[in-house]
Amino acid sequence: MGMMIGSACSLGLYLAQLQLNGNFHVVSDGEAYRSAQPTPAQIDAYSSRYGIRTIVNLRGASRNAAWYKAEASEAARLGITLVDFRMSAGKQLSQAEAARLIAILEKAQKPILIHCKAGADRSGLVSALYLAAVKKAGEKAAESQISLRYGHFSLPFVSTYAMDRTFEFLEPSLGFFNS
Repeated sequence: MGMMIGSACSLGLYLAQLQLNGNFHVVSDGEAYRSAQPTPAQIDAYSSRYGIRTIVNLRGASRNAAWYKAEASEAARLGITLVDFRMSAGKQLSQAEAARLIAILEKAQKPILIHCKAGADRSGLVSALYLAAVKKAGEKAAESQISLRYGHFSLPFVSTYAMDRTFEFLEPSLGFFNS
């Protein structure tokens, strides 16, 4: 019992640490990065350090929300293109939605920053799609983006499992036939 409590505490501390650092990670060095909702200061820092040219906001345009106004303002100030693509972590993407998203990832000026609210679920799926469809990095590399490492719980009874189902659904169109 004590070991389970210790493991749960360690997991809780790890997940808290992810949020404290903005859940920022490299997807493909020099090309794509992922994070939780960035603050203006983080956008400035990511722009300076990684040269971010495009932000792909998976929360969608929320013109009256303070976070959105701050993000749009900072992106404009820095000359970064902001692309809004609304999706839900609890809803599987259709083939057409995924194709539209992949087209955005292919055409966006690099480096790009992919983000959602926590940087775990939607960002994980889109990072996986980037590696699979744009970089052609292979199934294992792509699937590694949808994992607990980034705060995603891959459990069939959790609503965010829709991100896992989406990737599995899209695998044949991504060239992954034997999984």
